[in-house]
Amino acid sequence: MSSWNASESREGARFSKLAFFLMAVPLIGPVWMGGGLYASPKPDSEAAEEVQQGRWIDAPGAVLSERQRIEPVNRALEERLTELLPRLMGEVGLDMWLVINREYAEDPVYLTLVPEPVFAARRTTMLVFHDPGDDEEVERLTVSRYPLGGLYEAVWQGGDLDEQWERLAEVIEERDPQRIGINVSRHWPVADGLTASLQDRLEESLGPELSKRLVSAEELAVRWLETRSPLEQESYPHIVALARGVIAEAFSNRVITPGATTADDVAWFIRQRFADLNLEAWFMPDVDIQRRGTDCEKDSPFCGETEVVIQPGDLLHTDVGVCYLRLCTDTQEMGYVLRHGEEKVPAELQRAMQEGNRWQDLLTGQFQEGRTGNEIVAAALAEADHAGIVVSIYSHPIGFFGHAPGPTIGMWDNQGPTPVRGDWKLYADTAYAIEGNNKVRLSEWDDQWVQIKLEQSALFDGHKVYYLAGRQTRWHLIR
Repeated sequence: MSSWNASESREGARFSKLAFFLMAVPLIGPVWMGGGLYASPKPDSEAAEEVQQGRWIDAPGAVLSERQRIEPVNRALEERLTELLPRLMGEVGLDMWLVINREYAEDPVYLTLVPEPVFAARRTTMLVFHDPGDDEEVERLTVSRYPLGGLYEAVWQGGDLDEQWERLAEVIEERDPQRIGINVSRHWPVADGLTASLQDRLEESLGPELSKRLVSAEELAVRWLETRSPLEQESYPHIVALARGVIAEAFSNRVITPGATTADDVAWFIRQRFADLNLEAWFMPDVDIQRRGTDCEKDSPFCGETEVVIQPGDLLHTDVGVCYLRLCTDTQEMGYVLRHGEEKVPAELQRAMQEGNRWQDLLTGQFQEGRTGNEIVAAALAEADHAGIVVSIYSHPIGFFGHAPGPTIGMWDNQGPTPVRGDWKLYADTAYAIEGNNKVRLSEWDDQWVQIKLEQSALFDGHKVYYLAGRQTRWHLIR
């Protein structure tokens, strides 16, 4: 199966079997209204948006049932285990990786390594990955009371806990690895899943000589979590389109009645809509309002009110995140409530949106493999300052987690270097939330500052950044 190609996705020339499967299933919820994975033909007036990867999505697309999700998730996992993991173990110089955890205290990496429908560790669960070298296949073993299916070979038939630890030690001794990676890390929570008591028990079981070979698997854990496989790159655009489609529903007259609906009403509509679609929200959706008289200064971190009734002339903003097929999104978009007699967004606001797209371009133009997050954000901020854009950039990786590991590219409360995480280098086949905001003055609001907060999910293929489901280049309009 071929990997996702951005030009093919934009042109609709052809799609993978996985993409077709995602679209061919029955819908959960209302009938899809176009603009999901298959973009409907657009009029000439919108052609310029396509050049900028702009894309209009007006409703969410198809959602698989829980049972239907198992096959594509496990197929992607098998691809990752057979093709990605051996390469990464070789790159970081580990010939064995141990992932050991217990029920109620799962390692953050564990659920990315096991097939559906597994969703917890059982008792004490041990995964062993061994690279024997000489171009032999990486062994995938489980020393656990319960089997994990065909992706792992069970090397223990069950017994008491002492026997389990003895068997793990035997498995390791038989293979004689020189560098044994364990998930301990000071700086990366996702790579710090081995509890102190389990580490003590591991060292006790291995003895002093083998314990000397234990090293942090921090680099492997981060690289495993941040890298998107070809099959994941095929399904990710549809997943992001689901989130954008729900925003489009929320920022419309299907949901909002000016003068009656509150910002909190819209936030809870989004939360409930995700639940109705059987999609997991990884944080409570946020909706805020800016209007004439709103407290917003040039140096304000964030502008907007939440405890208000929506009125004509208001600027709406939302921040949502959803996870589906084990991949997460993070999206922020803007809407405008037309005043009586208005047919389109005021020109000043459209220019503000264009300026928002401009800082996005300045940022993604700095993405080069091998550069650190700190280097990228510093260069982008310098270009934005030269262009006269008042901007704050706080972009981050996405993937198995909404705030995933990888290079931090600015933080909302720190526009300078970020220690450790900002020093992580940019790799190919990684995904990001291109997140930040720009501020402009509105003359018709007596030169009051307003904030345009944008965030769209994108993929870096090693050469260029592609928005997975397009990006917002025009306002959602509510009448």
